Amino acid sequence: VLSGNIKNRENIQEPRFDYYSHDVPDIDLSDCEFPHVIEIYDFPQEFRTEDLLRVFCSYQKKGFDIKWVDDTHALGVFSSPITARDALGIKHTMVKIRPLSQATRAAKAKARAYAEFLQPAKERPETSAALARRLVISALGVRSKQNKTEREAELKKLQEARERKRLEAKQREDIWEGRDQSAV
Repeated sequence: VLSGNIKNRENIQEPRFDYYSHDVPDIDLSDCEFPHVIEIYDFPQEFRTEDLLRVFCSYQKKGFDIKWVDDTHALGVFSSPITARDALGIKHTMVKIRPLSQATRAAKAKARAYAEFLQPAKERPETSAALARRLVISALGVRSKQNKTEREAELKKLQEARERKRLEAKQREDIWEGRDQSAV
């Protein structure tokens, strides 16, 4: 029955598109998009976060964080593009480093997907336990075991920190407004 229907064979159309040869376009990241992020790659699969942090230990105080891509790729997030550029000069036997613009497709995709989490790392502000101690003591209704000199020293430290913060804000405002800095 099927062999007698030869006329309909001529009506079979060839596909217009070859979907098997479709290439996924490479994710294009320019150098200015994430200048504070670098790709760390080609390290042993056994490496853990602590191992990578040890490689970049000199940058931790300036602000440095790691975001994993896979077992042998990670993104290094620095506090500034200058620090990231400086880190690109590191030579290490177990780790290779390159700018994000030259990174693997997976690393670029991770950077795009987690763009809001790849903001420049900032160091944590200086903290004090004074407020927490006061809140806990007042909530529990107990007396503080701190003597007067310790309380005064802590209060003085807090006042100095407030003054320093106020001065920094004033300097930022003066710079923004173009005021003379020599008067400060």
